[in-house]
Amino acid sequence: MQQRWQDRVGVVLGILLVLMPWIAGFSEAAMAAGSAWIIGVATIVIFGIAIAKPQQWEEWVNLVLAIVLLLAPFALGFTGLTGAAWSHWILAILIGGDAIWALVDSQGPRRSAT
Repeated sequence: MQQRWQDRVGVVLGILLVLMPWIAGFSEAAMAAGSAWIIGVATIVIFGIAIAKPQQWEEWVNLVLAIVLLLAPFALGFTGLTGAAWSHWILAILIGGDAIWALVDSQGPRRSAT
């Protein structure tokens, strides 16, 4: 399996997620900041592994991390913190979309059945 540009984008998104508590001003909210940091670091690690040795399982793990990130504001009760909740939701969509794109790309070109 060849290296994918989506994995490098994923690392950048993970770094952005780690920095988001300061960017969006919720670094004092323990649950919101903690989830951003933990999921952000996990995203960086998994996309980093994918850069070193691309395999499909990494993209599936990142897709699961994106789903966890999407649900975190509800599960941890910080939907009222607008900056925290929206940064989680937006980055979840971007990380999940990036992982799906990499999965689709890894399938290679489709051949018609003619």
